[in-house]
Amino acid sequence: MIKKRYMHLTEEVFKENPNMCEYMAPSLDARQDIIVVKVPKLGKEAAQEAIKEWGQPKSNITHLIFCTTSGVDMPGADYQLIKLLGLCPSVKRFMMYHQGCFAGGTVLRMAKGLAENNVGARVLILCSEITMVTFRGPAETHLDNLVGQALFGDGAVAVIVGSEPLVGGERPFFQIVSAAQTLLPNSHGAIEDWNSIFWIAHPGGPAILNQVEETLGLKPENLRSTRHVLSEYGNTSACVLFILDEMRKSSAKEGMSSTGEGLDWGVLFGFGPGLTVETVVLHSVPIS
Repeated sequence: MIKKRYMHLTEEVFKENPNMCEYMAPSLDARQDIIVVKVPKLGKEAAQEAIKEWGQPKSNITHLIFCTTSGVDMPGADYQLIKLLGLCPSVKRFMMYHQGCFAGGTVLRMAKGLAENNVGARVLILCSEITMVTFRGPAETHLDNLVGQALFGDGAVAVIVGSEPLVGGERPFFQIVSAAQTLLPNSHGAIEDWNSIFWIAHPGGPAILNQVEETLGLKPENLRSTRHVLSEYGNTSACVLFILDEMRKSSAKEGMSSTGEGLDWGVLFGFGPGLTVETVVLHSVPIS
């Protein structure tokens, strides 16, 4: 599981495309031309590092799930990534566009099903986002536009999911116990102490995290990894995968007993258009 971050909006890009700096000036073609090249390239870098950490030949990858909200192309970014990575042409591809902020949970749910129902499957998840598609200059009448520019960021994250890991050859970081999607949930959990599990919450913004913390009665440390990712990477559709990576690395660095900050069980959730909520129940893995 590897995350990469970049800022593709540079002064050079603005000089070459001055319409991007105007609130309503036409610039879709210029943005699209940049995005269809940059999105898969950014994804390639994250995927290469994830495969390296995985330690297995890339020829063992059987499925690819590519997810982005940054533009649309045909053939898609999944097709481009197959060529960029040099993967087998027979890899089974799933291209997902415009899932919104619940995308991280969606791709984990899909990968879980593929891994459990295809013997020996190894699913490469790749989420790559570039905010260039939504960036525009300021407008005094639309302050919400500035909020969006401040919250969202560029980045890519790659995860490899499988079942029955090879003994001595693969080392999992989390176990996906269950995954579900629902619209407008209206139920209450059975667990009384929400501080007894670890939390991977989609960081839609500080105000949302404050409400989650207050409503569930969480201690500040429960959303530490989530807030760190928001401050360092901004909001992307697959932020929850960034947080998973941050949590397992910080847990090891601080000498905790498991990848879930020393706790056994945890919940990952993201919410977006619909209102759609993706929820994944996770089990941490002991840190050796």
